[in-house]
Amino acid sequence: MVGALEIRGITKQFGKLKAVNEVSFRVEPGQILGFIGPNGAGKTTTMRICATLEFPDRGDVLVEGRSVLDAPREVRARLGFMPDSYGAYPNTTIWEYLDFFARAYGLRGDARKRRVGEVMEFTSLTDLQEKEIASLSKGLKQRLCLAKTLLHDPSVMILDEPAAGLDPRARIELRELVRALSGMQKAILISSHILSELAEMCDTVAVIERGELKATGAVSELTKQLRPAALVFVRTLQGPEATERALSEMPGVLRVRRERDGCLFEHEGGPEQMAQTLAQLVHRGLSPVEFAPQALNLEEVFLSLTEGKLQ
Repeated sequence: MVGALEIRGITKQFGKLKAVNEVSFRVEPGQILGFIGPNGAGKTTTMRICATLEFPDRGDVLVEGRSVLDAPREVRARLGFMPDSYGAYPNTTIWEYLDFFARAYGLRGDARKRRVGEVMEFTSLTDLQEKEIASLSKGLKQRLCLAKTLLHDPSVMILDEPAAGLDPRARIELRELVRALSGMQKAILISSHILSELAEMCDTVAVIERGELKATGAVSELTKQLRPAALVFVRTLQGPEATERALSEMPGVLRVRRERDGCLFEHEGGPEQMAQTLAQLVHRGLSPVEFAPQALNLEEVFLSLTEGKLQ
């Protein structure tokens, strides 16, 4: 079964630099896939190939089964690409800007006016439609760029660093818009350096470094691969020294280290064994006041999978 966006072994070389090397993954309808990697890792090159702005030396990209090599015009009709920066024309209002691109997409008459109105309403730009683009804040410009990307109602969306330079409120607003688009069953490939933002939006991630895909999958699956043993934080009324001593004597506990006013330890058992460890702490009179499994976050996954090397 073909995904909404399917990247099949693409390779792209610029001179001696292999920017992308045999990269493959897919994005399904309604899925938000976070594309993460250091600067120069190959994220933008991959996205530009998906958007038919670059052609791969090898491999292919399919958008709803249409090849970027064999049917680029059909791909563009189904795909929306929001680059990390875009041109703002002087003395142009929001309405004029969107109307111009709606005409470029072939929308005519009442259908064009209706569609421009719909994307302005979705991105909360209706009340600002007479404002000139040059006077907009960074957050509003990003919303405008997203509105332009939505004009032809694409089923696949590629967003390259959409949260870059935004203040916290603008990032929250953008996150809600992306979630809403996912709810419309649009497949979304999104890159960002703000990993905490991606963690709150994405179903899955693809990690790339030096042009090579390091891992792809749900964050929960990747954390299990990287950390098979459970990591638990415990704090007791008797303090970290007594807690560390007791834990080091218990079965299933692999490593213990003090952190803050408690202890972090790795446990190789399942939920039943974990409950027994907690019961033993109580039995020994250590009075646990906090006992919480710790999950790897997206930043830790990224650091575990990459080496920080540049091309």
